[in-house]
Amino acid sequence: MANVWIVPDSVFDAGTLQQGRALRLEDGQVTTICDLAAVPQGQRLHAVAGVLTPGFVDLQINGGGGVLFNQSPDPAGIAAIAAAHRRFGTVALMPTLITDAPAVLAHAAKAAIAARASRGFAGLHIEGPHIALSRRGTHAAAFVRPLDDVTLETLHDLRAAGVTVMMTLAPEIVTPDQIAALTAIGIIVSLGHSDATAEQANAAFAAGARSVTHLFNAMSQMQGRAPGLVGAAINSDVYVGIICDGVHVADDMVALACRARPVAGRMILVSDAMPTVGGPDRFDLYGQEIRLQDARLVDAEGNLAGAHCTMLSGVQRLVRQVGLSLEQALHMAITAPATLLGAAHLGQVAWRSVDDLFVVDDALALRPLSGNIRRDIA
Repeated sequence: MANVWIVPDSVFDAGTLQQGRALRLEDGQVTTICDLAAVPQGQRLHAVAGVLTPGFVDLQINGGGGVLFNQSPDPAGIAAIAAAHRRFGTVALMPTLITDAPAVLAHAAKAAIAARASRGFAGLHIEGPHIALSRRGTHAAAFVRPLDDVTLETLHDLRAAGVTVMMTLAPEIVTPDQIAALTAIGIIVSLGHSDATAEQANAAFAAGARSVTHLFNAMSQMQGRAPGLVGAAINSDVYVGIICDGVHVADDMVALACRARPVAGRMILVSDAMPTVGGPDRFDLYGQEIRLQDARLVDAEGNLAGAHCTMLSGVQRLVRQVGLSLEQALHMAITAPATLLGAAHLGQVAWRSVDDLFVVDDALALRPLSGNIRRDIA
């Protein structure tokens, strides 16, 4: 596809779905995107059937391809997870380390620093260990602990190396001053695994927390006289992640949350994927076997233990079951997470490699752009 002009049916670029656009591909990269009428005369145009879009941006991936990041906190583990999810359209991701021993966090940080310029790596998500025991979910209780100097030193090292870091913590476990200190060094503080009141959550937002991790899951719920973290999150202007697999959150609740946000464009689709995506149907977590059963990941007692889904399946469900437009779903899967990361280029088509671009057809199937130029149209 070197040195050609292509004309997709539509293009999702910078958060909007656009028609009548043409793209110039040179040496495997998009060098121009413009109105069809602006294409120089005499150029041969090639049609692409479907919606051309950048690949997905996933801020919460625990594993893939049979690899769990907690068990392989090294550059090879990151590469294997990224390769597994690229098959399903995810081109940028944050490998996510859940609550574990300090030594595991140290290894993960070294891996992130080593991989910071690698393909598909968008930063490190540290989910725990500074969370509420009562809302820990599958996180091991033995490793839950207060915010300490070990974590702070690790975070400083990561930021000094230029690694983007998201950290999920419970606002009732840390103070607003500690949250402010984390945000001051560039940590994206996200609230989750928390039994916080709405007042505690709002104080954390005021201190600089900019996100909420997997809405509805592992957090204080919304009630008539007690909004909890769920209510505070929905009513805030921060970015809010949500898993859309039909298991973790009912489709009606996903729709409700999306409609109720006071600021549009602040919902983020995450997969929270485990090693079974692109891998075997079972894996080990904290020495316990987790298996895939009826599209759910469960432990030996049948308790929910992670997600078996992709960003692509989430986008498809947002459109088919939740009722969002494709533009809204792609915004949640690409534009919003890229904006939160401060990486707007991940939501744009210009100057992207064709390897990072995909085509969505009418059936919401996803194909690489390469090989999907159908015919000459001029």
